[in-house]
Amino acid sequence: QVQLVESGGGLVQAGGSLRLSCAASGRTFSSYGMGWFRQAPGKEREFVATISWSGGSTSYADSVKGRFTISRDNAKNIVYLQMNSLKPEDTATYYCNAERVVHRVSWGQGTQVTVSS
Repeated sequence: QVQLVESGGGLVQAGGSLRLSCAASGRTFSSYGMGWFRQAPGKEREFVATISWSGGSTSYADSVKGRFTISRDNAKNIVYLQMNSLKPEDTATYYCNAERVVHRVSWGQGTQVTVSS
């Protein structure tokens, strides 16, 4: 069974940092672009960042550009999201999944990030 498990979230003050991890089991995602997404209460899930299968290409939502960094370790089947200079508006549940919809699997539980002002 394919499973995505996100971790690393928590409560942090504005300006702080967190590093999220997404571990995949049951299937390798090393051939696929991967992404991080987030969903705030009352809002739809939105794109945060994506990374190509090799890690050589990344893209970011304008709201996080310059503050967040996505990376991956294909040998461990893990995708990371380093989040710096966090803002209260970054508060959300963060999820990972394949970049392209056709490659996606069921969404995991996500990891909660709460940024206090």
